Amino acid sequence: MYLETQRLILRKLEEADYERLFLLDSNPEVMKYIGIPTLSKVEESKEVVKMIMQQYQDNGVGRLAVIEKESGLLIGWSGLKLNTSEVNGYQNFYELGYRFLPETWGKGYATESGKASLEYGFNDLKAEIIYAYAHCENQASNHILTKLGFEKTGEFTEPDGICFWYELKKENFK
Repeated sequence: MYLETQRLILRKLEEADYERLFLLDSNPEVMKYIGIPTLSKVEESKEVVKMIMQQYQDNGVGRLAVIEKESGLLIGWSGLKLNTSEVNGYQNFYELGYRFLPETWGKGYATESGKASLEYGFNDLKAEIIYAYAHCENQASNHILTKLGFEKTGEFTEPDGICFWYELKKENFK
């Protein structure tokens, strides 16, 4: 899978991406609202990449590496995954997510990559509804989801706090 926007390339993660991914997943600021510990060994990122590559095989979809065209660097990941575990009473649903390096925050990359991923989900995957969720204190992520057209329809409690639950129906996507 390959998506392109004005400033970004979204492509499947590859084994060679693990070092840049480690920069993301070992950063306490990036992981602040994720609910899982930061990675401490670069080898752990190799396992994360393998897990996502397996999702491509098992589900035909998974998070994508986001490459900034200007620098050519992997600056984060974004995209849809088929969430097969239960979250907020839902299971087997398409979920939008994203994670970016702090030096790229505020540039609109999450919105830009999210829009491309939603277009793919509704047009290519034929999804009728796509879900997302974010920690209630993560103001930036909650703002991005609203900007993308998601509607907050509830909240639920995770071990690290309350999360807002969002949904976007195909007919409401612009």
